[in-house]
Amino acid sequence: MTETKFIFVTGGVASSLGKGIIAASIGKLLQARGYEITIQKFDPYINIDPGTLNPYEHGECYVTDDGQETDLDLGHYERFTGIKTTKYNNFTTGRIYQSVIDKERRGDYLGKTIQVIPHITDEIKRDMLYLGKKNKYDFVITEIGGTVGDIESQPFLEAIRQLKWELGKKAVCVHLTYVPYLAAAGELKTKPTQHSVKELQSIGIQPDILVLRAEHDLNAGLRRKIANFCNVSPDAVVQSLDMPTIYEVPLRMQEQGLDATILRKLDMPVGETPGLGPWRSFLDRRHKATKEVNIGLVGKYDLQDAYKSILEALSQAGTYNDLKVKSHFVNSEKLTPENVAETLKVYDGLVICPGFGQRGTEGKIIAARYGREQNVPTFGICLGMQMMVVEFGRNVLGLNDANSVELNPTTPFNVIDLMEDQKNITNMGGTMRLGGYECELKPGSKVAEIYQSEVIRERHRHRYEFNSDFRAAYENAGMKCVGTNPETDLVEIVEIPNHKWYIGTQFHPEYSSTVLKPHALFLSFVKACQK
Repeated sequence: MTETKFIFVTGGVASSLGKGIIAASIGKLLQARGYEITIQKFDPYINIDPGTLNPYEHGECYVTDDGQETDLDLGHYERFTGIKTTKYNNFTTGRIYQSVIDKERRGDYLGKTIQVIPHITDEIKRDMLYLGKKNKYDFVITEIGGTVGDIESQPFLEAIRQLKWELGKKAVCVHLTYVPYLAAAGELKTKPTQHSVKELQSIGIQPDILVLRAEHDLNAGLRRKIANFCNVSPDAVVQSLDMPTIYEVPLRMQEQGLDATILRKLDMPVGETPGLGPWRSFLDRRHKATKEVNIGLVGKYDLQDAYKSILEALSQAGTYNDLKVKSHFVNSEKLTPENVAETLKVYDGLVICPGFGQRGTEGKIIAARYGREQNVPTFGICLGMQMMVVEFGRNVLGLNDANSVELNPTTPFNVIDLMEDQKNITNMGGTMRLGGYECELKPGSKVAEIYQSEVIRERHRHRYEFNSDFRAAYENAGMKCVGTNPETDLVEIVEIPNHKWYIGTQFHPEYSSTVLKPHALFLSFVKACQK
């Protein structure tokens, strides 16, 4: 068993360059060489987790199987590598400070003055090393959120500086920067990268490898110049150009020997380059697919990162059906009974998106009705499923003011309600039903046929539940409760069997769809959307 090696991924010049994709790609390439890997993310914001953040601020909140609300980059890690992340794969400044303050209150520090160095940085180092010690991984890849130079990132970078010193040959730093193209001058500019590396050096970290994001090809001369000015060997300067799909990135990184360079820097045998056969055939199918299906995502966040996992799950399912999935945002706030037919008739299928709060929910109900009455394949996820239930209650069962207690606390027909043990909760963060739960499927149902199984496990992120008092009425009218939690008997899945494809899930199946193992529900849904 080799000792755990550590790879730190930092970013400079600008945020959103794709550190998460590079970290996931490195993980994928090392995994293909037979190594056991995990990837973790340290986020500099003070929220304990992203669970209370508006998706406009930070994209979707990704949920791990063990019930941690985490950064959306953990979704990339799981989709690329198929690993299962946990609460130990994502830390925020808030969580680290909370841990240190709790220890201080308990008296663990024996009267010491608590300071950023060494107490906060020691806590960060402990968290960075924890997974390697606990699970004996060959590689732990650690991505630092934000950009070098941010005041918030400084304790994390100081922790890396110390760890690089302590770990010696067991750690490398990969720094991702941006090389802008100035159209007026007609040339690429390396100065921002030089400044970014200087900023890192001023903290005491010399990057071992540079990954350069650019929209235009960087010739060998430019790469040599950057290597020269940044104290990096020429073979350790890799470019990452915009790709038609993020799933191309591991192949482009492998072509430039990123994984081989990392192994050399860590004094490890390089060996043969893996073929990545299944990954290549996935991309091959993706490029060959020409037939399109158009899917309307009915939600309230006009931001692709807000529904990241759903978009990726649809796209993967498209590839395995030899289809090109085109997903289109449909603003549920703007849907009315008058414009719904005109707005939605162009789509082959509808996803009623998850979310929280009142805004845009009436539009989701209108869309659910359209999908049900027009026999359009419709997939409701979490709040989307709840709005399908509300719509059916109002328009089929005649429960005129049926609603979720979340949206109307005084509704006479509380078809979606709180569980008893949830009713006195005052804190917003981390108090929902979170993470993986088992679900028993009704034999002979459409979902049992799709899953090819009678017991499944899926991840949840919600507080409100289908009110079982109404179950018999729904079943009798044609909306079947076909998935239930074996411990609580809570309804997890509804379907209308005589509809082309009309299924709502209380859980989030998109969280467990990966490149090489697409999710059965999405595969079935996309297939049903074909003309």
